[in-house]
Amino acid sequence: MCTGSPSSNGSQAEESSENDNQQEQRSSTEQEPEQIQSTAIVSCTPEEVLADYGENIKLLTLNSQVAELLTIIRDKNTTRSDFKFYADRLIRLVIEESLNQLPYTDCDVETPTGAIYEGLKYRSGNCGVSIIRSGEAMEQGLRDCCRSIRIGKILVESDANTHEARVVYARFPDDIGSRQVLLMYPIMSTGNTVLKAVNVLREHGVPEKCIILSNLFCTPAAARTVVTAFPKMKILTSELHPVAPNHFGQKYFGTD
Repeated sequence: MCTGSPSSNGSQAEESSENDNQQEQRSSTEQEPEQIQSTAIVSCTPEEVLADYGENIKLLTLNSQVAELLTIIRDKNTTRSDFKFYADRLIRLVIEESLNQLPYTDCDVETPTGAIYEGLKYRSGNCGVSIIRSGEAMEQGLRDCCRSIRIGKILVESDANTHEARVVYARFPDDIGSRQVLLMYPIMSTGNTVLKAVNVLREHGVPEKCIILSNLFCTPAAARTVVTAFPKMKILTSELHPVAPNHFGQKYFGTD
């Protein structure tokens, strides 16, 4: 009788099964980083934003053009010249949508043919305020849309030891309290800088409801912080994502 063969075959089968399981585990482990990376860049839908943060925060419509711009700006291999070119395109889209959030009033005009056209015009004066330095990247986009608009500036710095944000410089039009204000700040990671800037605007007589934050990239944490502190202020951003491209200012101005 040959009793060794069945035992040997059984052992080989078990080893084969064990090897298969190990290969599956290794394959699963190897695939995990790829799966994490592939799901890393996920933005909220407008419906999710409205449900979680309220109606005063709005997302730029995520069409194929906007998705491409976001991709190029986030790509570490993008050259500075391309980065600036595509960032300016995204800034222009965000600024134009921000202007769409301003209050308008009816306005009838006479056309060259003598017909009356029922149109719209801004309800009151507007101005821009950029948070130095990265916010200055958005100034030209605003001027391209509103050629004579006045622009103020705010400089907010973080303390090297406490990391607390403090305002070190602010300059606005004298009548800013009677204007609609487009506050420009491209990257919002924590929201602390924006909180300080809005508080300064309020100290100068600007009602919270008259401020529109024009932003390119915002984290969910920052959005929640700002919305909680200033629920009447409008926020317009192109994307809500937990990882913000904090290299934006350095790459845009060529200081990286």
